[in-house]
Amino acid sequence: MGLQSRANPTILYAKDLVESGYVGEVMSCHVSRINGGVLERQSDRTWQRDKELGANTLTISCGHTIDALRFVVGDFSELSSIVSTQAKEWFEVDTNQMVDVTSPDNILISGKLANGGVGSVHIASNPWVGSGYRMEIYGREGTLNLSSEGSANTDAVQIQGVREGNILEDLQVPERYTFVLEGMPQGAPYNVGQMYYQFGQSIISGDASQPDFYTAVELHHLVDSIQAAS
Repeated sequence: MGLQSRANPTILYAKDLVESGYVGEVMSCHVSRINGGVLERQSDRTWQRDKELGANTLTISCGHTIDALRFVVGDFSELSSIVSTQAKEWFEVDTNQMVDVTSPDNILISGKLANGGVGSVHIASNPWVGSGYRMEIYGREGTLNLSSEGSANTDAVQIQGVREGNILEDLQVPERYTFVLEGMPQGAPYNVGQMYYQFGQSIISGDASQPDFYTAVELHHLVDSIQAAS
């Protein structure tokens, strides 16, 4: 569940930058993914309105987004959350009727990281156009800012940074973080291809493959804890 961001070249680069001390001690961080279009759907997709069926903004968008954050800066040691359904009805455009909604569309999280920093998260499916994807990391020695019009699990991500300064500059992701062939299309297939390459290298070398099944289980437990803390 939700692990494709770990193969995104920019996310891999950001993780190495943090671990190598580019920002120094992580003081605070924030990630957001704000999408639009929550009020209307075709009837073949309105089954997602039922939170008990498990496919919603909490389990999908939030799962992907918060996993990328914890991959880069580390896990939360404690958190509090709000999991809310703001749009309690959707309009089925092909049947011309309103349907009741119980699935959450806004998730807000605040907490403390295991490394001592603090972090916040806002994941939302709102009525109209959103701001896309943002990850901000603020350290004692520098800042990193990642952004995308889509999301880190399916789309290309840009990165900016600065060390001991006040003007962010574009950073070029080194080629060593790109594993797929040049013809691999951007979008949903890209990070899956990146992960298949990593898996293949694991088979060849005999080394453990990351992420693995247990990484996915940990993420499921984290999503459950976000719901429980609300």
